[in-house]
Amino acid sequence: MEKRGAIISEFAMGTFPGPQNFPIRNRIISGMAVGVVVVEGAQYSGSLITARLAMEFGREVYAVPGNATQLTSFGPNQLIKQGAKLVTSWEDVIEELPTPIRAELLPVESANSEQRTMLVEQGLEPNERILYDLLTPDEARLVDDLVENSGLTSSEVLASLFDLELKGVVRQLPGKQFLKAML
Repeated sequence: MEKRGAIISEFAMGTFPGPQNFPIRNRIISGMAVGVVVVEGAQYSGSLITARLAMEFGREVYAVPGNATQLTSFGPNQLIKQGAKLVTSWEDVIEELPTPIRAELLPVESANSEQRTMLVEQGLEPNERILYDLLTPDEARLVDDLVENSGLTSSEVLASLFDLELKGVVRQLPGKQFLKAML
């Protein structure tokens, strides 16, 4: 299949692609898929039929929220109300996939942990470096503790922590606690 592809259908070759056949085709698609992402769909659309079939098959259902005044946003917005995972980027879908699939889609970088740490540390601003050095991956620290031990003002600490989070080297836990991310 990787080299030449495949055609899987309940219809004979050459069957007219009439709208009445779409739900049947989508049943096969939703059964083979790990999950279904609904981007648009009116109230009685095929995308909602496909999402329902995916749920029946025990597949993940994701939905991209839309403007509530648009008819084509009814489907994804309704699915979100019913418990579909709200997604705004591809990362939202990837993080929900089973680990083996995620590992295939996001191969591990070739750099080892020490090399990645060294590259990260070289890219840090002075205030970020101070905070990064105060954090560990196993013990969360409160913002107040970081302010007290860093010699920085609370606004400098918060701004630097935000930048460190964006760089992916620090994780925030509930209660404004921070950990060094595993690299």
